Amino acid sequence: MEDNIFQLQYALDTFYFLVCGALVMWMAAGFSMLEAGLVRSKNTTEILLKNVSLYAVACTMYMVCGYAIMYGGDYFLSTITGDGVAGAEEAATYAPSADFFFQVVFVATAMSIVSGAVAERMKLWAFLAFAVVLTGFIYPMEGSWTWGGNPVFGLYTLGDLGFSDFAGSGIVHMAGAAAALAGVLLLGARKGKYGADGSVKPIPGANLPLATLGTFILWMGWFGFNGGSVLATASVESANAVAVVFMNTNAAAAGGLITAMIVARILFGKADLTMALNGALAGLVAITAEPSTPTALQATLFGGLGGVLVVFSIVGMDKLKIDDPVGAISVHGVVGLLGLLLVPVTNGEAASFSGQLIGAATIFGWVFVTSLIVWGILKAVIGIRVSEQEEYEGVDMSECGMEAYPEFVGASGSGR
Repeated sequence: MEDNIFQLQYALDTFYFLVCGALVMWMAAGFSMLEAGLVRSKNTTEILLKNVSLYAVACTMYMVCGYAIMYGGDYFLSTITGDGVAGAEEAATYAPSADFFFQVVFVATAMSIVSGAVAERMKLWAFLAFAVVLTGFIYPMEGSWTWGGNPVFGLYTLGDLGFSDFAGSGIVHMAGAAAALAGVLLLGARKGKYGADGSVKPIPGANLPLATLGTFILWMGWFGFNGGSVLATASVESANAVAVVFMNTNAAAAGGLITAMIVARILFGKADLTMALNGALAGLVAITAEPSTPTALQATLFGGLGGVLVVFSIVGMDKLKIDDPVGAISVHGVVGLLGLLLVPVTNGEAASFSGQLIGAATIFGWVFVTSLIVWGILKAVIGIRVSEQEEYEGVDMSECGMEAYPEFVGASGSGR
């Protein structure tokens, strides 16, 4: 009887894990649509190719070496069975390969954050070369210090210092933003974005309906991102936890969108759709570090704080001449830090403010410095930016040889 109950629990938890992983995988489509909507039409094909390619690269590199670095399990040469994988700790209530699948889609999410920030002026193959290093080494290393539980360079364990990140506000989102920031600093701004007098020229996206669709896809996928991080659902306790996480994830997104829209109205005098979309994503990032302990009202307020912060951060980035076409560094980096700092408010037993700050500094410092080195090497060896003429004509033609909307915009120079 007990064996039958265990088998049922095992099957249900494994199935739930896989469905949540599939939802997170669907976030790749969300990033693709969001970014395709927020870039100019002449750069649409390349941004789509970057997103679908980085997903494939992430899956392959995490299988080759990333998972082994992060958790110690070998998914490259070992046979994957229901009993586990050589070198990996066997999961108690779900298939080990389900855990691998769930983890690999998180890696792809971190890399997806980078693609939007460097859009419209980066070489495709330089971007993919960086994706190999980030997904195969940089991310797994910081993941081994956090979710993997290993000491940072053998010195200290973040968990023992009071660091907690339930689903990855820092481990995934801030890490992706740190890599993006390093790339943007070496890459430089798009031509014409900033005037010599310090003025900022808006460069509108080509397809806001697509950007809105992408945001809704990400919103939906986030239920798998946060809900799957409960790691189980086949008991009363875990089922209740999943329900709370879903509720709070949704509440935070709603709060973020509302406050971002209000702040944008106050600052700009108009309702700004792009700020509203980024506000919803900021709310989701803010709650990701701890969606299981706040009340629904607290989750809404936390998301609202993220929505306020992201608007000021996007404006501040422009004042610093840090050109981020989709606001990824603000949404995932600045608000990712906020998410980490909100954890002790509702879960003081698992996290302390000092522990969260040390963890955030460790993650950001490692990813930013190593990414800066990798971007620097790529810049010196193959170059990371397309020529001025290629940027003017659009990277779709120079990098991909095709346009996303040829019937409507004609040949080279489309979307200006």
